[in-house]
Order: sequence, then structure tokens, then C-alpha cells
Amino acid sequence: MIAPISLEILINNTANKFFKHIAEKVQNSERISFNEGVQLFYEAELGFLGALAHFVRYKKNGSHTYFNRNFHIEPTNVCVFACKFCSYSRLYKNREEGWELSASQMLDLVKAYDGKPVTEVHIVGGVHPKMDIHFFADVLRSIKTHRPDLHIKGFTSVELDYMFRKANMTTAEGLTYLKEAGLQSLPGGGAEIFDETIRQQIAGDKCSSKQWLEIHRTAHNLGMHSNATMLYGHIEKYEHRIDHMNRLRNVQDETKGFNTFIPLKFRNKDNEMSHINETTTVEDLKNYAISRIYMDNFNHIKAYWPMIGRQTAQMSLSFGVDDMDGTIDDSTKIYSMAGSEEQNPTLSTAELVQLISEAGFIPVERDTLYNVIQKFSPTAVV
Repeated sequence: MIAPISLEILINNTANKFFKHIAEKVQNSERISFNEGVQLFYEAELGFLGALAHFVRYKKNGSHTYFNRNFHIEPTNVCVFACKFCSYSRLYKNREEGWELSASQMLDLVKAYDGKPVTEVHIVGGVHPKMDIHFFADVLRSIKTHRPDLHIKGFTSVELDYMFRKANMTTAEGLTYLKEAGLQSLPGGGAEIFDETIRQQIAGDKCSSKQWLEIHRTAHNLGMHSNATMLYGHIEKYEHRIDHMNRLRNVQDETKGFNTFIPLKFRNKDNEMSHINETTTVEDLKNYAISRIYMDNFNHIKAYWPMIGRQTAQMSLSFGVDDMDGTIDDSTKIYSMAGSEEQNPTLSTAELVQLISEAGFIPVERDTLYNVIQKFSPTAVV
């Protein structure tokens, strides 16, 4: 197990007054301010950030690193929106280039996992005008009827906002309707960057940051947990990243309903922002570390390995990350189509256990809500 460095040693050997002050705040579990978070991005070295982030991670979760056995259903990549960073969607008017699954096809995907120890199905896709809230409610009911134990995590706020408006339902009415049909929690997609100026430039026609936050706040108030994401490494500045984290941190103070924070790296293949260079691995690790330091009321920080690759995800475990997502089973194309490191994203449970163990951490299989299913020893045979 990798124990954190003593912050007393770090504090005593840090000449810079600002860095010493930050280390003392982290040691005392005091909240980092907006301006301090921005300054960390601009001035702090990776080693310093890693030491602080690992201290926070260890204090919250010890050496435990979580994963789950999950698979994705992507109902369609046909979408009424045209986000400039997206390599996945096909506009509705050009839908012959995309796919559209029927309700029975989606249930068949669930049935393909009969007898397998998966615990979660993750349902997200494009915003298709013919796949309305009633269509998806029927899908949810059929999945729950067939496999009641399977946790259904589904629909970004972008999808939900469109469904609710089309059905003339309030957010609370729409979420209650889907919850009664079998929806149990929300993923964190569609958050992108909350700053309205940046959001308008990269995804101006989808739901606003205010709407995204209100959907998640309402879900929490209805007893549903959710995740939160941030798309980084495009045209945003460090101030925009901290602003994004700060808004999420404020909602978490209020509701305590977020399970985990997931920084998502912008990938530049086959989209309208392909001219923008992708961030370096050092920048990725810095972003994870500052996320762990700043998001003090989030219990977990997740590295989505299909986007950044299994090696970078493994390194991130020493920079504040304590969750590796899940097995995926090559059931998502959202990031592979954008040029991610993993073109066929699948990891067996044994491979995830080995990846985590090799980094010096304890692999822990969890369910969607982070209840422990089983712990593995580093030499476990799965």
C-alpha cells in the first residue's frame, strides 16, 4: 500500500509562503478558495500537487481503489444538437450515418449479460426526437422486469432536458416519472464547462449550465444520486475549470447527492475542434490532483480509463484518483470515435484488479453507490 507523504515534512521543506499555506490548509482539512485553486493551476509543480492530492485521497479512502462490473447501452448517435467537440453524434437530418436501436434491441443487449455478474447498465446517447420520455420509460420497465437487480444509471441532463420539454413536464415531474419506471441514478455527462461564454462557443444549443445543475439538484432531492463531469483541455482557461468545480462543490454542499467527479479529457479526432492540441499527460495528472484537492466534499474522483488510456489512469491513482470506472466490455463508442487511447474499451475484472494492484493499491469492487461488493488482494485470482 502506498501511504501518503507526511505533510509536516512537505510544509517544513517548502519555502514558498503560498504553497506552505495551501499544504497547511490541506493538512487541516480546510477548504481551498477559488483564487487559491486558480493559483495552483498556474504555479504549482506536479510533484507538490500529487503529494497533496494523495494525502486527501488516502484520508478519504485509504488505499482502496474502486471499480464496478458494468456495460453501456448507447441507444443512438443521432442527435438534434451539434456540439463542436463531439466526434460521436450524427445530426438528425443525416441520420443514415448513425444508428438507432429499438426498445427490443436494447433489451437484447441486457439479455446478453444474463448469468454474468454485472451490477450496472449505463444508458446514454444522442438526443433523438423520436425517442421521447415514454419510449425510454418503456425501455426502463422492460429492463427492470427482466433483471430487477441491475442498477440503471441513465441519461445526461442534455437528454433529460429535451425529454422533459417535449413532454411538457417539469424537471421534478419528468424525473419522478422515470424513477418510477426504473431509473435509479444519473451519469454526469453533458456538463462540459459551465462558464456561459465558453459553453456558448462549444455547445450553445444544448441545455444551459443552470439547467444542468438544476436537474441534478432535483434528482438529489428525489433521493437519486448522480455523477458530475467536466470537459477540459479545449478553449477553456484554468479559471473556467475552477469555476466549474466551484459550482459543483456548492451544489454538493446543499444536497450531498454526487457520488463522484469525473474530469473528461477533450479528444480532437474528427470534430470541429480538431485544430486544438490535446493536453499532455502531465496536464491530465495536474487536473486530477487539483480536482481532488479542490472538491473536498466529493468522496471520489474517477479516471475514465477508456478516454485517457489504462496506463495514464493507472498513474492517476497516485494523483488523487480512487476510482477506475468499470469493465465497460467494449460497449461504448463515445470516446473511441474521438480518438481516445482505447479503441476497443474493455477490461476484465482480472485485468482491472491487476492494473490497480500493480500501482500499489487495493482493488475494491463496488456497486453504483459505492457499496463494497468485494475486496481483492494483490495476488487475487479472479
